[in-house]
Formats: sequence, structure tokens, C-alpha cells
Amino acid sequence: MEMRQLGRTGVSVSPLCLGAMMFGAIGNTDHDDSIRIIHRALDAGINFIDTADVYSQGESEEIVGKALKGRRDDVVLATKVHGPMGDDPNHQGNSRRWIIQEVENSLRRLQTDRIDLYQIHRPRPEIDIDETLGALSDLVHQGKVLNIGCSTFQGSQIVEAHWCSERRGHVHFKTEQPPYSILVRGIESEVLPVCERYGMGVIPWSPLAGGYLSGRWRRGGEQLSSKRVGILPKLFDPNLPENQRKLEAVYALTDLADEAGLSLIELALAFVIRHPAVTAAIIGPRTMEHLESQLTSVDVTLTDDVLDRIDEIVPPGLNINPDDGGWPQNPWLQPGARRRP
Repeated sequence: MEMRQLGRTGVSVSPLCLGAMMFGAIGNTDHDDSIRIIHRALDAGINFIDTADVYSQGESEEIVGKALKGRRDDVVLATKVHGPMGDDPNHQGNSRRWIIQEVENSLRRLQTDRIDLYQIHRPRPEIDIDETLGALSDLVHQGKVLNIGCSTFQGSQIVEAHWCSERRGHVHFKTEQPPYSILVRGIESEVLPVCERYGMGVIPWSPLAGGYLSGRWRRGGEQLSSKRVGILPKLFDPNLPENQRKLEAVYALTDLADEAGLSLIELALAFVIRHPAVTAAIIGPRTMEHLESQLTSVDVTLTDDVLDRIDEIVPPGLNINPDDGGWPQNPWLQPGARRRP
């Protein structure tokens, strides 16, 4: 499998990154089966694994740790911190207190002495980025973390973080992990250009748009239904017009994939990893079948004609459903941020 440079870290990674969110209670509860999927991905040439403490409340990290016994040195291992890990209000977020405490828990669950890429899972505007970067820098100097990154940061937040690192002598964010797919192209306007400018690796999550681009739904066939409707109704409720627009785009993309002799999954993943700013697309299989259906995408090169057709179906820079941008609601567009009390 082709290897790519992860930003300016000097580390080489595969163009597909194995996301481990679906290993554990919220996905595949069979640890042995999850480990088999991880081993199959490694045997296929994937050398990059991404997880997070919050995935099934640490269970995903534990599964990954067990799977990497004897193979740890061959894998670029990434995890994240930020999400709530219990009811204590201080067991979450981007504070120095929590980062220093939680990295030890992740190291223990992953059964390793260092994390190759430690990422802030979401920004917290109310916390000084200097606080967060200072804590992360200390972990790098201690050797517990080798590189740091951010996830679902806006372009201005990435720039602010870089300037803070310059002024304060902190380690810089080396990667960004944003939402990106054919249906969710908002980051093309600002985030991807900013990442290119700063030499950051980009590892997009949800390149199959939460399953919309899995090939499950075809024109005239089964209507949109998913267990995620109850969890994320704004993204999966078929009665919402923005989700109907996503389905219409899926039908057109399915026709295009058929014409190109590809599966919709291959079309979707090949599109993401074709962008010059993207290092690796994060795939999140729950079953071995899911994994096998996604591995072939690395051998697909989309022609300019196909890419032009994709742009006609979903224009560059557009999130068909604005709620797909990674923030349930942009906090700066809410009444409290726009109106004087």
C-alpha cells in the first residue's frame, strides 16, 4: 500500500487509517472479532490506527491495546482526549488537569509507553488554547506523546493555535482530523487550505458520511432508516428536507459509480484521498465485510471527468446538511452569542 507523509512529522502512514470507534459497546462487542478485523487491516498494509478515550468509554482503546501486542512498533497509533469520561465535570475537556490525568489512562488501556499522535477531540473556546498546548507540549517533552493534533477545529482556531505555539514556545499541532466526504465538503473552503499552508497532515473522519455513501440506499429501493436516527436525528431523520437532499445526491452518485465501474464506497473513499491536502481517510468498519469493502479504494484513481461530475452533484465547499460540520450547532450563531444581554 502506498505510504504518505503525515504532515511534517517525518512519519509515513497508509492512505487509509483504521478508525476504532466501532470496536466496543457502541459497535462490535466481540473483542476477538474486533481484534481479527484489526489484524486483517494491518496485514493488508494499513499501518495507522485512530481511536479515542471516549469510544465506548475506553473499551475501544482496550481492544486496540490487546490487538497490538507484538505489533506495536509497526503501527502509528493515534488517540484523542476531550469527551466526558464519567459524571465528574472535570473528567472531560481540554484543561491541563484533565489532559495530564487522562493520557495516563489511555496509555494504560492501550498497553503502550507512548502515543504517536495525541489529539484534542474538539475545541473548547472557553478554555485558553495556551493551557491546552502547554499541557500537550509537556507530554511531548516527557516522551509520552510524540506528536499532537486537533480534530474538528475551524480554520481560525487552527491559526490561533499555531500563533499561540509560536509566541509561547509550545509544540505545534501537526495534524487536523475534520469531517469530510462528498456530501460534507465545507472544509474545502478554509480548513484544508489552512492545513496546507501550515504543513499539517489531514486525516478526515466519516468519509462515507455516516453510512450515506455505503451503497445501502438506491433510488426506488429501501428508504433511509438507521439506528442513528434516534441518536442524531438532524443527520438521519428522513423527514428533514436537508436529509432528503442528501439522499438525492446519494442516488446520483450511485449512478455515477455504476457508470465508472466502481462501488459507491470506492468512489467515496477515492474522492477523499485524492485531495492534495488529505493524508489518510479514516475508515470505521464494524465487521470484516465492512473492512473488505473499503480496502479496494486505495487502488482506485478517479478521472477528472468523474471528479467534475461529482462537483456537479455536490458543489465544492458545500455541506448539504449544515449540521454535518462536526458542531451540532455553531455556538457563534446562537442567539446568546449574537445579542447583547
